[in-house]
Amino acid sequence: MKRRNSWLENCGSLLLIIVMWTAVPADAAPLNVLATTGMIADVAANVGGDLVSMTALMGPGVDPHLYQATAGDVGRMRKADIILYNGLHLEAGIQKVLEKMDEKAVAVTDDIPREKLLPWENTYDPHVWMDPSLWKIVVGTIRDILSARDPEHADTYRQQAAAYLEQLEDLNAHVSAQIASIPEARRTLITAHDAFNYFSQAYDIEVRALMGISTETEAGTKDVQDLAAFIAETRVKAMFIESSVPEKYVKAVQKAVEQKGFDVQIGGELFSDAMGEEGTPEGTYIGMITHNADTIARALK
Repeated sequence: MKRRNSWLENCGSLLLIIVMWTAVPADAAPLNVLATTGMIADVAANVGGDLVSMTALMGPGVDPHLYQATAGDVGRMRKADIILYNGLHLEAGIQKVLEKMDEKAVAVTDDIPREKLLPWENTYDPHVWMDPSLWKIVVGTIRDILSARDPEHADTYRQQAAAYLEQLEDLNAHVSAQIASIPEARRTLITAHDAFNYFSQAYDIEVRALMGISTETEAGTKDVQDLAAFIAETRVKAMFIESSVPEKYVKAVQKAVEQKGFDVQIGGELFSDAMGEEGTPEGTYIGMITHNADTIARALK
């Protein structure tokens, strides 16, 4: 009888374990969310917290204008519950792949009123993250996407989004103060490609760039000479390289300016189309924009 009782007890324990295991809800695993850029991934991570498993397709220093999807990327897209991409022709090289992912691929800029976007060719300038007030709209969009996919945790997403939006308010105030500290006559930002137009509009600073809004078309000799002439004539104090664009372009302009009898400094590196390395302040959206504002102000004062 003792053996029988022991066997029954073991069976009972096993049954209890099975019941407890099957009682765990099927949706307990975090949402598998894939974002094209680090800036989008950072927002989704802040809004989703522990409820999402976040992957960024493009890492530090990667140019989204030129990025081409690998077989591994396509596999990750297929496995993802949600794909978040910028849209507005930013990810031109993978647009057709994104279109094949159907409804789970969502452009995070869809809710930005078109009148707030800057026209560019047949679409709009995609670099909306350069204006935190526009990026706040993206935060709301991502909050709603996560809530629709996981309604059980909608309140959590709302709370975490609200907390992050407060941080963006502080960011906007800091950037405004930094750019306003630059004497108005020196408030000209010169970069490798035209990624800072929304920054210009938000913070009242003139921007000039060697290349256009997309880096798909390289600058020619005339572009270099025209920009060099502008710098030499206006005596712009510094110009800036970008982490996602080869510095040779800005170096070429610097040399052309020197040949015109003026010395323009390299004011530092800015983060335009990609964030910094993971684990650094610049490896977050707030950190990259803070770094940009601080670097610009320090070089142009």
